[in-house]
Amino acid sequence: MLEKALKGNKQYYGWIAALLVVIGVGFACYLWQFQFGLGITGMSRDVSWGFYIAQFTFLVGVAASAVMVVLPYYLHNYKAFGRITILGEFLAVASVTMCILFIFVDLGQPTRVFNVLLHPTPNSVLFWDMIVLNGYLFLNIIIGWNVLEAERNNVAPAAWLKPLIYLSIPWAVSIHTVTAFLYCGLPGRGFWLTAILAPRFLSSAFAAGPAFLILLCMLVRKLTKFDPGKEQIQSLAKVVAYAICINVFFFLCEVFVVFYSRIPEHMDHFIYLFAGLKGHSALVPWMWASMILMGISIILLVNPATRKNETTLVAACITVFIGTWIDKGLGMISGGFVPNPLHHVNEYVPTIPELAISIGVWATGFLVLTALFKIAVSIKEEVSGVS
Repeated sequence: MLEKALKGNKQYYGWIAALLVVIGVGFACYLWQFQFGLGITGMSRDVSWGFYIAQFTFLVGVAASAVMVVLPYYLHNYKAFGRITILGEFLAVASVTMCILFIFVDLGQPTRVFNVLLHPTPNSVLFWDMIVLNGYLFLNIIIGWNVLEAERNNVAPAAWLKPLIYLSIPWAVSIHTVTAFLYCGLPGRGFWLTAILAPRFLSSAFAAGPAFLILLCMLVRKLTKFDPGKEQIQSLAKVVAYAICINVFFFLCEVFVVFYSRIPEHMDHFIYLFAGLKGHSALVPWMWASMILMGISIILLVNPATRKNETTLVAACITVFIGTWIDKGLGMISGGFVPNPLHHVNEYVPTIPELAISIGVWATGFLVLTALFKIAVSIKEEVSGVS
């Protein structure tokens, strides 16, 4: 089936070429970082996790969101999702690929990644994060590829796939739960020291991931002859509506606990993010933009009239994706490091090379996603007899 990814029109090859150029620029900047070290980034002694790990955190959620189509289809026999389940699984593959690459570029010396394998430490959350991420990647590749091949041959999927499918459902939840434990297991960081961090991560994941999948489904419908289906898109839109409401509710619960308890260590992080602290306010406009975007998305998604209108649905999905990306991809990481445990403010701003490397990783993910979607859509068109 791989040959399907090598066939396309001029627009397809132009898109692939553009991605390769962006990847090349990002790789060149990474070679600079490899030679010079992480000193070319905006990270410091106070902020040891920056833009790379922020993107990793956000994309783990996008990957985990595949469960929102896998669970209804395989566990509850919701047949409508049969048209888009493979798209959700392949989105998970591309997302986990980017997660692994962001961890790779975040390491000053990439060979250090082998330390996790050569010197396994089961009492370390990082060890389990490696296990769940790689396991989830292989599960989605094996399940997605074999189910698609069975559909192409018009036969039932192999019986041995069913246990893997059932295993992938709790595994999807585990990858973002373990990621949350990486943060809330650090007692010196008051912003992350909350039992509700894992639920917050999952709620934002189940909003951003399906929102992005809706946008991809609409793009597939526009560019190809395969229609993922209106019912499927509307069902996903309801998932996004509930998830983004829960995400905002969890955030407001955090705000109440922090400011009602009046613990300075916890309050300072929120004050820094939303009002600025000691004259530092780099993230204030970003965080308020995130809250406004998520508020707009709730209005558009909860209202049936605007949710069923695909034009406003696209706007809602974009606001959900950008709003949650800012919240988790910018505020969640920087907000945990600034101020530091001594209440000193050392702001973090990503540098141009850091952004270029990050964009290169995103382009790599889109390249993987494009190839996988091209294969899946070509098979769908072939099976349905569309030429």
